[in-house]
Amino acid sequence: MNHHVTVGVDGTPESLAAARWAAREATLRQAPLRIVHAEDWSSAALVPELDPGTRDRWADEVLASATDELKQAYPRLEISTRRLSGRPATALAAEAQGAGLLVLGSRGLGSVVGFVVGSVGLSTLAASETPVVLVRADEGTENAAPTAYGEIVVGVDIHQACDRVLAFAFEEASRRECVLRAVHGWKLPSASGYSPVLNPSVAREVDRTVAQMLDDMLMPWRLKFPDVRLEEKTLIGPAGRELVQAASDADLVVIGRRIRRSYLGTHLGAVAHAVLHHTAAPVAVLAHD
Repeated sequence: MNHHVTVGVDGTPESLAAARWAAREATLRQAPLRIVHAEDWSSAALVPELDPGTRDRWADEVLASATDELKQAYPRLEISTRRLSGRPATALAAEAQGAGLLVLGSRGLGSVVGFVVGSVGLSTLAASETPVVLVRADEGTENAAPTAYGEIVVGVDIHQACDRVLAFAFEEASRRECVLRAVHGWKLPSASGYSPVLNPSVAREVDRTVAQMLDDMLMPWRLKFPDVRLEEKTLIGPAGRELVQAASDADLVVIGRRIRRSYLGTHLGAVAHAVLHHTAAPVAVLAHD
């Protein structure tokens, strides 16, 4: 049995976009969809004080509205709903433990491509070891019919194990029957005394070595998923910037984040931060050691 897909909704356009994306993903996975609403009005300063009965009715209406829309678009999809109590990030992370995927909406940056990841989104990312996908609201495709899947871009760190990231990316590409582009950005350390511009021969030699390391890391996955059309790309420059540029036309971007078990706050890492703030496509974040 496939693990269900969970999506958090709160009535905003961003969460409805996430619900639509989650429904399509659940259909692709042949898995049930669970729509959840996390209730925490204590910290919502801009929300007027409501009595418990009114809050419950409002939450039920949010869930019912999302469910009705998705059932019309995906009549065969098994959909359930649940109201969660407690702090949203904690409740969502706990709910995601039994899911195969957690989908959340995130505000766009207006005229600038990327996401505004609020405190709930950041805290949920930090607390959840379930794959989390952040989806932006896209008014231009709100009511558009599903089309063919576009390519997936995955950021690969050749200097550490990232099997969980690669497994997710290859499985998604196989399900979608689309191209998977594996990208690794690199730069010469300043202490080397070399510059790719001043020493092109050095840059070419290092790039060949890096490309071989990337190919070696991907080879087991090529063999495991022979149906996936894989493209490998090594780029000279900061990994986050190069991944953002490579993902400009992607349908989904897959990145990893290190699991940090500390009380010092939320840390996503420079690459994840760059991708989330400068990429228009949905972003899947995979936690790994």
